[in-house]
Amino acid sequence: MERLRTTRWIATVTSIWIQCSCGSSYTFSVYSSELKSTQAYDQSTLDTVSVFKDIGANAGVLSGLLYSSVTLGNPRLGGPWVVHIVGAVQCFLGYFLMWASVVGLIYRPPVPLMCLFMFLAAHSQTFFNTANVVTGIHNFPDYGGTIVGIMKGFLGLSGAILIQVYDTVCKGKPSTYILMLALLPTFVSLVLMFCVRIYKATTWDDKKHLNGFSAVALIIAGYLMVMIILENIFTLPLWARISTLILLLLLLVSPLGIAIKAQKEDLRRLPQMDSIHSNLLTENAEQITSPKFSTSEDPIENNVLQSGEGQLQATSDENMLLDEENLNLLQAMRTVNFWLLFIAMICGMGSGLATINNMSQIGESLSYTTVEINSLVSLWSIWNFLGRFGAGYVSDYLLHTRGLARPLLMAITLATMTVGHIVIASGFPGNLYIGSILVGICYGSQWSLMPTITSDIYGAGHMGTIFNTIAIASPVGSYIFSVRLIGYIYDKEASGEDDTCYGTHCFVLSFLIMASVALFGFLVAVALFFRTKRFYQLVVLRRFVHYPN
Repeated sequence: MERLRTTRWIATVTSIWIQCSCGSSYTFSVYSSELKSTQAYDQSTLDTVSVFKDIGANAGVLSGLLYSSVTLGNPRLGGPWVVHIVGAVQCFLGYFLMWASVVGLIYRPPVPLMCLFMFLAAHSQTFFNTANVVTGIHNFPDYGGTIVGIMKGFLGLSGAILIQVYDTVCKGKPSTYILMLALLPTFVSLVLMFCVRIYKATTWDDKKHLNGFSAVALIIAGYLMVMIILENIFTLPLWARISTLILLLLLLVSPLGIAIKAQKEDLRRLPQMDSIHSNLLTENAEQITSPKFSTSEDPIENNVLQSGEGQLQATSDENMLLDEENLNLLQAMRTVNFWLLFIAMICGMGSGLATINNMSQIGESLSYTTVEINSLVSLWSIWNFLGRFGAGYVSDYLLHTRGLARPLLMAITLATMTVGHIVIASGFPGNLYIGSILVGICYGSQWSLMPTITSDIYGAGHMGTIFNTIAIASPVGSYIFSVRLIGYIYDKEASGEDDTCYGTHCFVLSFLIMASVALFGFLVAVALFFRTKRFYQLVVLRRFVHYPN
């Protein structure tokens, strides 16, 4: 029993390590030129292969269905490790076959087959991510925003981490890097997957140690940001790259110390926890038999308990909200909240992904140097991380201390993204830096807010399936805004012999339109906030209001 109460910390650390190794889809630019030259692709064909990368990395419905079947069905038949092993198989097959075709080990495959290789390689990321994120939600239900922010944040950093390994181990050898992508994530997940399990959750001082993981994530992000800037300015010798990589690996090991400390504290407090749980059962039984709930000095508890007279006699609207918990995918898709969240994500994730996909071309049109463009692209992973991590942490803080529903923070980030798109559209010197920071942070925030809101509204049981379905909004939006909007307008404005465009007019209209789209997403998120505000008071806050923080 003690093991069940404590090993969730080790599960969190191993999930972090797997997340750090599986973000290979963010590093496509490292080997895309090698893929293009060895397979004799033109740019259009390479873009087609890249589209299947985006589809594979975001279409995680199958991973969600598998996770639900092995965790909600018969636990003896499997667990999250089954999801990990399926992801590992796809990762190895996709990247190994891609590497074999690049080095000539197998005949050059037709384009559709290469698209399948790319899809498999990127699709593995959804299996790793689903297993780690949803397991974290189960193990830390009271701090879903924080744990999702941590998991999504480390996934956002994984691209920069893998590039640091590439620069040290096989710099200038992109084909070797593809082989590394086939082996490293596969090895890490297979070694650690049995540690990623659902354990009995407690609520004793969880936040303290989760904050420790958050602090480590911030330190690693700061370290990577400094390294990215230095490497874009100076050429580091091999000994310096080895030293910096060793330091990075030591930072990545440090969460293990936090987990061990948390386990020891949990073991010391087990007798106290048993006593507290017994008292809580008694208090809850008394409250259920009383006609009204008593008031409390806790402002959050009062917000819940006083939100309406006789909450045990809920109105029909409240009953409808309560019935949304623990819905499966098909049931969730029949609710208005599902489609509000999906539309908001098309606006936020779609326009954000379109921005990073065209960052190099935007920089070229505004006459930025190659070093400046590389810095912009590299630093995007840091802003992406800050959004993923920060939004999860802040949403938990606002929910626990102010009782504010998470869709409110989603609305705020979409409004800020609107400003970011306008800043980029202005084309003034230096505004691309400012705009990319705003859009990058707000884009990353959607990736932690959306899964957490999904868990809040529909419960953790089928969360993996539902949030991965909503995540399809990202490639859908990216296709609409990248191909049908930005690409179309850029081609119309291009006047050079090589179909290039220089000047602010190349992208100004595109980003003004995307600003309008983000503003529409803000309005949709506001509607979601008002629709779920009472649900958060009646249901979500009551899940942890009586537990000690």
